[in-house]
Amino acid sequence: MNQPIPKPVSEVWKPDLVRLPEMTRARRIFRKFAHSLIKLVAKICLNVTVEGMENFPAQGPALVVINHLGDSDVLALISTLPIPPDALGKIELYELPILGKLIDWYGVIWLHRGRADTKALRAALKGFAEGRVIVIAPEGRYSITGALEEGSGGAAFLAYKSGAAVLPIAITGTENEIVYGALTKFRRAAVHVKAGKIFKLTGQDEGRQEAINSGTQQIMQALADLLPEKYRGAYSTNPKVL
Repeated sequence: MNQPIPKPVSEVWKPDLVRLPEMTRARRIFRKFAHSLIKLVAKICLNVTVEGMENFPAQGPALVVINHLGDSDVLALISTLPIPPDALGKIELYELPILGKLIDWYGVIWLHRGRADTKALRAALKGFAEGRVIVIAPEGRYSITGALEEGSGGAAFLAYKSGAAVLPIAITGTENEIVYGALTKFRRAAVHVKAGKIFKLTGQDEGRQEAINSGTQQIMQALADLLPEKYRGAYSTNPKVL
């Protein structure tokens, strides 16, 4: 039987950067500008269709969970959302020239993947307490198999601890080879963004670890149910016998 490939662990350690972005007037203006710019770039580079966005909550707190296929997931997602959301982002992005600073100006909750980043979790919980909508990719990286990988427990922990409702949004067509391959031919890759029904996790009466495991299964299954079979991976209804 094939062994799962270990999840990444951040080598960068910058806890001083981890915080809930303060919604200053300058940041609100920049987010509005960034949202409009992302919509324009997505229109130029991608052919995005959207389904189910009427399920997006009128107000938070809400946890948006997405599958992660490639670099353009965020571009496709944010271009279809009615508001620019908060998000947890891997700390490695901060190291990128220019783009890292722009992301920081937009304001994300920087996360050290694979490490006990309690500061990031506290920042997210504070955001939910303020009624924010926060995006997280439970897989913890873009899929190296091209389909859903096992989800980590962070999303379920945040949903249980905050009481926030969960909105699953599935994205297809954003694999790097598809998007960049199309761009080299001056074409736009066909991308589909599909929002499911918003729901609350069940199983809070179980032990803590059992509840997180159960919640993670609920979250990942909700994503799988929105995806074509070939994208369901670890949550396929027709798992491959290895």
